[in-house]
Order: sequence, then structure tokens, then C-alpha cells
Amino acid sequence: MSSELFDAMDYLEKEKGIDKNLLLEALEAALISAYKKNFNSATNVRVDINEEESAMKVLARKEIVEEVMDSQQEISLEEAKDIDPNYELEDVIEVEVTPMDFGRIAAQAAKQVVTQRVREAERGIIYGEYVDREEDVMTGIIQRKDPRFVYVNLGKIEARLPEGEQMPTETYEVHDRLKVFVTKVENSNKGPHIYVSRTHPGLLKRLFEMEVPEIYDGTVEVISVAREAGDRSKISVYAEDQEIDPVGSCVGQRGQRVQAIVNELKGEKIDIVQWSEDPVEYVSNALSPSKVVEVLVDEDEKATTVIVPDYQLSLAIGKRGQNARLAAKLTGWKIDIKSESEAREQGLLSSEQSDVEEEVDVEDEMFEE
Repeated sequence: MSSELFDAMDYLEKEKGIDKNLLLEALEAALISAYKKNFNSATNVRVDINEEESAMKVLARKEIVEEVMDSQQEISLEEAKDIDPNYELEDVIEVEVTPMDFGRIAAQAAKQVVTQRVREAERGIIYGEYVDREEDVMTGIIQRKDPRFVYVNLGKIEARLPEGEQMPTETYEVHDRLKVFVTKVENSNKGPHIYVSRTHPGLLKRLFEMEVPEIYDGTVEVISVAREAGDRSKISVYAEDQEIDPVGSCVGQRGQRVQAIVNELKGEKIDIVQWSEDPVEYVSNALSPSKVVEVLVDEDEKATTVIVPDYQLSLAIGKRGQNARLAAKLTGWKIDIKSESEAREQGLLSSEQSDVEEEVDVEDEMFEE
């Protein structure tokens, strides 16, 4: 066997991270298989590979008997003693049975093993590199697309963006660069597969972590995300330090931080609200930008009835119910929105409460003017 094979194994171990011992084991198994196939051998053989001498030989295990009935399994006592006078009947001896032309078969087997192991190792390395990127954001370039997937080149692998994870407001063109959220990394016989998303709420959360240092370092915490991709999203944030404004941190000076995320999501509207453990305050914040008169809480049903000024009803509900729907997803509370007049008719809001709220609204308007 040529020393070049062992040199190649040394290179693969150093450059590709493939364990040389694993290569040798695989090569030995392949040589045994090739020998049995080409020489109709029994199962009692092994291959001895001598790396120092760059040599190999095939050894067959045979039992020493008086009369040989099966030459593949047995050897006579006379032949055995020619090898070593100390052998006796029923001893097991290893006899070299290397064929003259076995070098050619060995070379073919070595090539197949090395090629296969390199491919497997590269797949394993890629899988190991990307499996830790699940639920992370990566930047890629669109390579191609078909009716089922948009294929995004992430560097060493091509990720799949399924049709259901594509934003309805986006058009994907070859060579476009975009950020994607890694939803799943799986290993298969054909190598690792990576699936990504543009609609997952995690994408929005990770983008805020990238744009807002206070979120990245844990000063500001993202509590919840509700998203209708391509149209509108809500995100609730909280800061334990009362001197820090979590909403202002996310918006940034002149809105630069949130605007960078809006641009990445091609104009998706984003409402940033402050989280509170008080459901009245939290639900009120979540229904932003509408004003709220009162929130009635049913703890047992985890439901709320929210009363808003008559002129704010459509704003609170939102187009096709979107604002209310996102607020419910964000807070985890059921939200039933009623106007002031409807609430009064149902006895949910006293006239005194309404008068007070109207005075506050007037004062707010005067202040704004």
C-alpha cells in the first residue's frame, strides 16, 4: 500500500478534522468486505494495516485439525507446525492469505472509504456549526427559488425558506440579501437541512436584540411578541431599573433603531409597548395607539372588557380587528372592546366615570394644542 494514502489521512485529520483512527477502521472494514466479495472468502478474516511499513495483509483464522475438510476454516497440524512447532491440535492460527492482486482492490476500497468519510465528516462539521444557530438570525443571499422554497445561501450551506414562511408583502429575487430566522436544523442521509423563516415572531425579537444594545445586554427584556408578518406587530418590553425607559430604548433617538427594523421587514408597522404585571395597565398599553377609559378584569377566565371612547372604538379594534387581535396575542388575555356609550347601556360604566374621563380627554387635547 502506498505511503501516499497515509499522508492523505494525516492531511484529512489536520485540515478536515477527520479522526485518522476512524478512517483506518473504515478502511479495514472495506478491505475485509472487498476480500470476501472478490475471493469468495469465509467470515474468519481480518486485515492487518501496518502504517509504519505502509503495508497490509489479509489474515485468516483457522483451526488446527488432523484432517482438513474445509480449507477456508481449517489447517492441518503439519502445515501449522511448519509455521510454528509449538502449535497443537485445536489451536487457532492466523494465516496470511493476501492475494497477489489485492493491491488494486485495496486502492479502490481506500478511495471509496476516504471519499465517503470526507463527505460524512464535512456534513457533520456543517451540521455541528449550524445546529447551534437554531432560533438565531442569519444573513444570506437568495440563490434560486422554486414553487416550494426560496433557497438562501448562508455561506457553507443553502437554507430553505418555505412558502408558508415567506412574507406576503415581499418579492424574493435571486441575489437579494436578507436576514432570516433559523427555525430548524436537521441531519439526514443526504446531509444537513436548514429551514428558515421571514414570518416567525422570533425574527422580530432577534432584530431588536441586534439593534438595541440594552436588550442585548439584558438591561431591557423582551417579554412577548405578536406578529402578523408584513403588516403589523406588537412587542412588549420591560426594564427592572425604573430609571430606564424600555420603550424609548427600543425606539432610539429620532426613531432610528426601530426604523432600521421596519426597513428590514419592508415597512412592517411595529408597536412597542411597556409590559406590566398589572393586567389593566398591560392591556391598556397593548391596545396602543388607542386610548382606554377602563379595563374590567375577569381573573378566572383570564379575560378583560376594555372600554374606550366612542371615537376611539375603530382605532382600538383596528382594521379587520387586527389591533385587538395582536393585543390579545401579546398579553395572553382575552380582550372584548366596547365603546363608552355601549358600556353605559350595559351598566359597565357609570356616568360619573365617563364624565371624569371626558374631562381628562379635553385637558389632554388642550395640552396638545
